Amino acid sequence: MSELKKQQNGEWYIPTDIEITRLQESSRFLMREFNNEIDKSRRFEIMKKWFKEVGENTYIEPPLFCDFGCNFILEKNVYMNTGCTVLDSALVRIGENTMVGPNVQFYTPMHKINPEERLKQEEKSLPITIGKNCWIGGNVVILPNITIGDNCVIGAGSVVTKNIPPNSVAVGNPCSVIKKCTD
Repeated sequence: MSELKKQQNGEWYIPTDIEITRLQESSRFLMREFNNEIDKSRRFEIMKKWFKEVGENTYIEPPLFCDFGCNFILEKNVYMNTGCTVLDSALVRIGENTMVGPNVQFYTPMHKINPEERLKQEEKSLPITIGKNCWIGGNVVILPNITIGDNCVIGAGSVVTKNIPPNSVAVGNPCSVIKKCTD
């Protein structure tokens, strides 16, 4: 099985594999084009070429770092502020009407904890799903295999290490639910 197939299946893979690095290189060209483009409508056209899916009325304030692009889905009416990082070795999906603050980081890859095993330089990537109508505050870090439910608010500076149920306000490091949005 190819390293890319292992990556796509959520298995341990070698990230320096030529097929994987070629996808990243393609992303770098589109990233540079996007980050240097001033015209908003032209940036949107670049996003449509770069990302797996882009919904209407979606806007990203540059600069953006996106590792692959082909694993990034933005539904309609998504807003992402400046300086975000998307390590999309696995699928990253952001639901409709979601707002993402500046410098938010989405990390799908993970590495082995055992130092001897880590020397193999393998990664495993697991998806991130953000529901619809969410508000993700600035400088939030979202780790692999996380789902944030619909209508959530994640407080600035939080590190999301566990799934957040719908309609929750969650903050902190590690991020935890402090109340429901309806409270």
